[in-house]
Amino acid sequence: MSQIDPSDLKIIRQTPILGGLSSEALTNLVRDAAVMRHEQGYLLFSQGDPADAFYVVLGGWIKVYRLSSSGAEAVVGIFTRGQSFAEAAAFTGGVYPASGEAVTDVRILKISARRLFERITASPEIGLAMLASTSQHLHLLVRQIEALKAHTGAQRIAEFLLELAPDESGACVVELPYDKALIAARLGMKPESLSRAFHKLKNHGVDIRQRHADIRSLRELREFTEKERADVMREGGGD
Repeated sequence: MSQIDPSDLKIIRQTPILGGLSSEALTNLVRDAAVMRHEQGYLLFSQGDPADAFYVVLGGWIKVYRLSSSGAEAVVGIFTRGQSFAEAAAFTGGVYPASGEAVTDVRILKISARRLFERITASPEIGLAMLASTSQHLHLLVRQIEALKAHTGAQRIAEFLLELAPDESGACVVELPYDKALIAARLGMKPESLSRAFHKLKNHGVDIRQRHADIRSLRELREFTEKERADVMREGGGD
C-alpha cells in the first residue's frame, strides 16, 4: 500500500467520474485513499459483498463478472488504466452485483464508500459526477448487448480494440488483457471463434502479437466495422 503521487493524479483525472471535479474536490475525495498493488488472480470483492468502496485502475487489468446458479461465469466488464468501476454500487450503499478480480498484476486506487458519502455532502458536484458515470456504464452495457445479438465476431473484436485505442486515425499499438480466453468470454465468443475473428482482422491491418494488437490504421478499422454493420443489416443478423 502506498500514497498517491502526481503521476497517479493525472491518471485519476482521466476517469469520467473524477475528471470533471475541481482540484479541491478531487483532493478532498482521494486524501485518505491508498494505492494498492495486487497480483494476478486477486479477488477484490465478491458478488453479494457489502459495497464499501469503488476503484480506479492505475495499471493492469480488472475483470468484473457474475456467476450464475450453475457456476457459469459471465464477464460484464474489463477495466484498465484510467477507468473506474463499482462506483454505482458504492454510490447506492448496497451490495456488489458482481465480483471483481485482477487478471494481471494491478495497481488500483480504492476509495471508501464512507468517504464518498462524506464528500458528496460537502461537494454535491461529486454526486452529479457519479450519476453521469453510472449513466455512461449503462449505455456501455446496452451497446454490449447489441453487439452480442447483432454483430459478427470480427466486428465485435474490432469494436473492442477501438474502445481501447486512442482517439486517433493512424497506427497504434493496443495492450490486450492477459488472457485471450477472457476477451472471448467478454465478447460472448468461443476461443476458436476468437481465433477466426483475429485472422479475418489481419486482412484489415490488425496483427496480434502476444498481449498486443498492432493496428495499421484506426480509420481503416473503423471503416471495417461500419461495412460489417451494413452487411449484417442487409442479411438480418450476425454470425
